[in-house]
Parts: sequence; C-alpha cells; structure tokens
Amino acid sequence: MEGSAIAQFAPLILIFAIMYFLLIRPQQKKVKEHQAMVAALRRGDQVVTQGGLIGKVTKVKDENEVEVELADGVRVRVVQSTIAQVLNKTEPAA
Repeated sequence: MEGSAIAQFAPLILIFAIMYFLLIRPQQKKVKEHQAMVAALRRGDQVVTQGGLIGKVTKVKDENEVEVELADGVRVRVVQSTIAQVLNKTEPAA
C-alpha cells in the first residue's frame, strides 16, 4: 500500500520540481539582480524607466526615490524600483 501511495505522489513532486527550476528560481534570480542594479544607482547614471523615458540620475534619495533629468531643466522624481535598465554607468569619484 505504501509503495502505491508514493508512486501516486511521484508525478506531482516531479512536476513541482520542474516548475521550480524552470519558472520560480529564474524569476527570483532576476528580482535579485534588479534589486542590486537599483541599489547601485548613483548620480550621473543614464537610465531607462519602465515607462520608456531615458534620463540621467541627478540625485539618489534614501526613500526609494531618484531624481532623473529628462531634458535640460526637466527633472522628475521616480521610484527606484521603476528603473528598468542602466544604460551608462558613471565612474566612481577618486
């Protein structure tokens, strides 16, 4: 009886393992990489927001907020997590 119970649950366990390695684990890795990218933002970085706006970081605030200059004199406050990509990293000051 116990052998048949294990045999019945084996496909479910196998399906869960496949789902974990193909879907859940890569998504967690992607989220960690995004959090590291956002945490490494600094003044002068050229970024793309999730809305598709390209600008330069002028100020990084502690409150999960970044000030981005979209054009000369046009600055907007953006939530850090909405930064989709960093195009150009600035070199750290010596």
